[in-house]
Amino acid sequence: MTLLRVENLVVAYGGNQAVRGVSLEIQAGEFVCLIGANGAGKSTVLKTIAGLLPSVQGSVVYDGQSIERLAPHARVQRGVALVPEGRGIFSRLTVQENLQLGAYLHPVTQADGIEQAFASFPRLAERRRQIAGTLSGGEQQMLAIARALMSRPRLLLLDEPSMGLAPMLVQKVFEIIRRISSDGVTLLLVEQNARLALEVSHRGYVLENGRVVLSGAAASLLNDPAVQQSYLGLTAH
Repeated sequence: MTLLRVENLVVAYGGNQAVRGVSLEIQAGEFVCLIGANGAGKSTVLKTIAGLLPSVQGSVVYDGQSIERLAPHARVQRGVALVPEGRGIFSRLTVQENLQLGAYLHPVTQADGIEQAFASFPRLAERRRQIAGTLSGGEQQMLAIARALMSRPRLLLLDEPSMGLAPMLVQKVFEIIRRISSDGVTLLLVEQNARLALEVSHRGYVLENGRVVLSGAAASLLNDPAVQQSYLGLTAH
């Protein structure tokens, strides 16, 4: 079943088109990545799906219904959650308070949801009363993901989760992302580390200058000479 279909999406900043007719679709339970250079339009696509940016034209259909006129919170209610670039945690609140805010849609089961989050993220459990702004970068990224999961999304949008993290922490965060995928949550990942993104995803789309220039199974994109040369640092022989 197609959970998300984006068709001919055009998004502009100050008259400049950042996204120029992007189309993509994701099946329920799939793990899809968007890769491309800085400025290719990857994060803009995610923000538009989440409702943080308006589109000039095109459609965003989620679970069979058009959502482009819905406010961001209404999209969260429908099951779409975004882990933003830069994490977007509430730095002056504690870890537990951040999770409580993430669970605002489910007040009756909030306590159970928080305990479940702590079971999934033991490091956050150890720091539940710590001010979020004092956490390490990796811990803040875990908190951003855990907070997004508190809304019980069917579609989780992840924007550059490895940014600014040491390699060991990147591996840890991606183990968590893999686990979320194996739990049946549909994932759309924007990631600067193209190799890592393609290694964990089922399928991928390559964006250049706001357009999709390649798409296909992640394994085939990993072996594509153009992708290897442009994004994986390998020279074609």
